[in-house]
Amino acid sequence: MNGESILERLSSGPVYAICGGVILFVAAVCVIFWVRAWKAGIAIGMDRTRMKRAVTASASFSILPSVGILLGVIALSGSLGVPWPWLRLSVIGALHYETQVAAVAAEAVGLPELSGSGMTAQAFATIALLMSVCIMWGMILSALFNRRYLNRLSGPGEKKPGQRKPGFGDAAMSAMFIGMVSAYLGSYLGEFVSGQGRFAFRGSWTPLAAAAVSAAAMAILTRLSAKKGMAWLDSFSIAASMLMGMFAAALIGK
Repeated sequence: MNGESILERLSSGPVYAICGGVILFVAAVCVIFWVRAWKAGIAIGMDRTRMKRAVTASASFSILPSVGILLGVIALSGSLGVPWPWLRLSVIGALHYETQVAAVAAEAVGLPELSGSGMTAQAFATIALLMSVCIMWGMILSALFNRRYLNRLSGPGEKKPGQRKPGFGDAAMSAMFIGMVSAYLGSYLGEFVSGQGRFAFRGSWTPLAAAAVSAAAMAILTRLSAKKGMAWLDSFSIAASMLMGMFAAALIGK
């Protein structure tokens, strides 16, 4: 069975039906929770204007960066077919995770690179299984320990007159975010300093430049949103900075 027949099977009608059914189910659950959350907010007397701003910010953060995710689906479809990358990146996967794990799994099963030319049924099964198993622990750990963790996040801490001491949740989220950013930037900076891709814009320069552009865009948008009459920018600052970073990466990598 050659690679072309494998790709045809991976993009066949039954595979589309299975993956599409899962995506539609998850989308329906999201709509149900959205409606219930809106009704619950009204019931407890939340400000409708603030609720609408939250919806706008969430929509912009979800829709605008999906352009990059669409590119990831297109990139992976040449080796894994269209339905499987579409399912992974629509439900729980992340662009950087899916591409890296798929490439590592392809190398582990003996493929010289992640491509459809050498793909076999056994290789796809191994790649798909590894992509699924490695990311499922977030759901499992959340189901087992999330309630206890949320109790710690919502702890009031030591109160002062007119001020609440930051609790464990504030420190944990800040540390997790800083650690994640440091890990990615550190790996790219290490490659650049070690000489791999030095003076080559196609190598380790691209992620560093994209991060710099995104940070600069976020700083500018945050500064503008603090001004009177431009507070609406706060809802789009994260998504816009991400798109600017991706645009810069595309220009540098040309």
